Amino acid sequence: MRPGNRAVLVALLLALIPGTSSAEPPPGNSGLVDLAAQVRELVPFLLPAAVAPQAVATGNDTDPSVDPGHLETPELLEHDLRAALATPLSRTRLTVVGGIARLGDYTLGSAEVHHGHVVVLEGDADIHGRLEGNLVTLDGNIIIHPGGHVVGDVLAINGTVRDPDGTISGVTSTLEPRQVAPAPRALPQLAGRLAGLAGLLLTFVALGFALVTFGRPNLEIVSDTVSHSFGRAFLAGILAQVLLLPTFGMLVVGLVLTVAGALLVPFAALVYLILAVTAVVGGLLAVGHAIGETMTRRQLARGVVVSPNSYRYVLVGMLAMTVPWLAWALIGWVPVAGALCFVIATLATWLVATVGFGAALLSRGGIREEFSGRLLPPAMMTDEYLWATPQLGVPAVTRPPKSPE
Repeated sequence: MRPGNRAVLVALLLALIPGTSSAEPPPGNSGLVDLAAQVRELVPFLLPAAVAPQAVATGNDTDPSVDPGHLETPELLEHDLRAALATPLSRTRLTVVGGIARLGDYTLGSAEVHHGHVVVLEGDADIHGRLEGNLVTLDGNIIIHPGGHVVGDVLAINGTVRDPDGTISGVTSTLEPRQVAPAPRALPQLAGRLAGLAGLLLTFVALGFALVTFGRPNLEIVSDTVSHSFGRAFLAGILAQVLLLPTFGMLVVGLVLTVAGALLVPFAALVYLILAVTAVVGGLLAVGHAIGETMTRRQLARGVVVSPNSYRYVLVGMLAMTVPWLAWALIGWVPVAGALCFVIATLATWLVATVGFGAALLSRGGIREEFSGRLLPPAMMTDEYLWATPQLGVPAVTRPPKSPE
């Protein structure tokens, strides 16, 4: 061992051995005593302090009082004992009816006889002699050693009772500490839900802006399909949800039956999953685009000056679609109203996702315009048809012939 390490070890031993602080330092090691004193000062901070065995002072009329002679309600007794503990523990005051209270470990010698109840707080009870009364420990164990005898009942709260060779005349019982359910934290829960909702909203808005930037014509066609063929898109979405897994199974079986196709099963499964997710997300954004466009046009009809563009449509539509989830985030902690809001928000999201999914399938991802209301019959595009169409309740008339110039 190196000399420096040996000196530190000797100093630590001097610090831990009682009475060495006043002893004469060994020759040539006068500095070890000073080092030992410093280590002794640090030991209480480095090691957990144990509860020193001591008697608990008897309180006055205003201090807590317990009666260990009646152990029929150990939960109530535990509550009273824990309420009596003070900080620091040395300031604890407790009146025990017909007995005494001890703080820390309690030992009854083999030649001792104690008359009365004993309550031990934050320590173990070692019984070697004779105890005539009830014995209660809080956060400690009860050990009845050989020759020990308890003439009464014993109760260990948050502890165990061991009597290998001792005797207990009364009832032996233990009580686990009560698990108090934490109080619901409404504010942190609300903040977490709002943060998650804001994150999802920003994600979908970013995806919508990217889709407007790189695929605006397709998005508008799917959006118009939602507006003009809502019922058909909803039915198509439900049918697609029912056939989604069977179609995937048929695809896998068809590939497995061929030698070359078996190698393409992982790739086909990945492509199928990507297409399904893209159709659902794209359809959801198209529904948001349709909602935002409808709300914007209503604002324009009322004379509100706004900028009608697809970016605004997506933003307004996604904000409108998050309203049910915002209501759930705000009152979700209420037992009945929170569950009802969650069900409503889930059904609303499923509805718009189903309609968007169906519209994306009907329009082939924004390629077919048959269901979007954009394709009109040839006769509707002629000038004669436009002239003969009633406008604002005015009957249609035949267009007069042109006068010769």
